Amino acid sequence: MAEAQPVATIRVLCADDHPLVRKGIASILANETDTRLVAEASNGREAVELFRAHRPDVVLMDLHMPELDGVSATKAILQEFPDARIIALTSYDGDQEIYRALDAGIRGYLLKEMVHTEVLRAIRRVHAGKRLIPPEISERLTEHFPQIALTPRETEVLAWVAEGLGNKEIADRLGTASGTVKNQIQTILGKLKAADRTQAVTIAIRRGILHVD
Repeated sequence: MAEAQPVATIRVLCADDHPLVRKGIASILANETDTRLVAEASNGREAVELFRAHRPDVVLMDLHMPELDGVSATKAILQEFPDARIIALTSYDGDQEIYRALDAGIRGYLLKEMVHTEVLRAIRRVHAGKRLIPPEISERLTEHFPQIALTPRETEVLAWVAEGLGNKEIADRLGTASGTVKNQIQTILGKLKAADRTQAVTIAIRRGILHVD
């Protein structure tokens, strides 16, 4: 009788700036015979360096980390290692956040609330060359399809609006005319289908266009 072939071990790098998240994922992987945590990173720059050192099969990448955010770290890794398989790990489910991660080249997208139930399936699926976008995430994308994105300048203007600045104050910061800022805000309201500035900020935060620490 032929001997059973050993199960291939999926080597995983976990990048997250919260130690408890890393500890939880390490515990989950340790209980499986086909997964092994080979390195932990606490920021995006460290994630890139540890990827070079360990060449893991799959990366769990938090999108919001100090020094270098997860999207930038993902781009840096894929530029150097095009075949890297990276799963975005985040607490945010805004459509803009999802689009940024997908554009960066991630293969899967997981909300942190799904980690305990979905992380092993995500790792195994992405390692097998497939993609994983949970139904909840797909629905969020469909809800805002087609995507109408704000320009970098419009996002900057809206960020100042979120800080409570008026048109003239924003214009002074940007070195432009208050009339120009007023027109930009009207464009922003139209793109976000918002009735006023306050609603525009609320929608932008919910969709991941703006982030509040």
